Amino acid sequence: MAPLNEYVDAYKLQIEKGDIRRAYRGLMDYLMGLRIHLKNRHPDHSVSGFYQGYMDMSYFTFTSPTLKNRKLKVAIIFVHDRARFVVWLVGINKQVQKEYWEVLKDCACGEYRVPETTKGILSIVEHVLSDKPDFDDQDTLTTLLEEGMLRFIEDVEHILTQCID
Repeated sequence: MAPLNEYVDAYKLQIEKGDIRRAYRGLMDYLMGLRIHLKNRHPDHSVSGFYQGYMDMSYFTFTSPTLKNRKLKVAIIFVHDRARFVVWLVGINKQVQKEYWEVLKDCACGEYRVPETTKGILSIVEHVLSDKPDFDDQDTLTTLLEEGMLRFIEDVEHILTQCID
């Protein structure tokens, strides 16, 4: 690993070009706007604060009352190095996370992926919402993400009913 000063010099050069700064600001503005859009359109859902991250992932949670009662949350995540949106089912803590993962790892979850382990993994169930988001058509992107999240929540609630209740 190179000394931190070398990384900072490379970082400074990229920031001076301006592209990264403009892209990052545009992404953060879009994500914060998406959060507000969902909060306003779905007042019955719980919406968390916004986590900007370390240029690895940025996210917020958007959770239905049913999942909240089960001590679960749904996170919509922008993965920076892949420039894609994913949605995760997560527990409110590691214990809840592991309990639900233990049940769902052997349950048919259809198109949704259950990680092979909980070690070092934050999700119980995950799904890609958009592999190539079109930020030049943000209205369509917002609709795609909103519909995908709502379907994910509905499907996960159904899966939980089938596998647990």
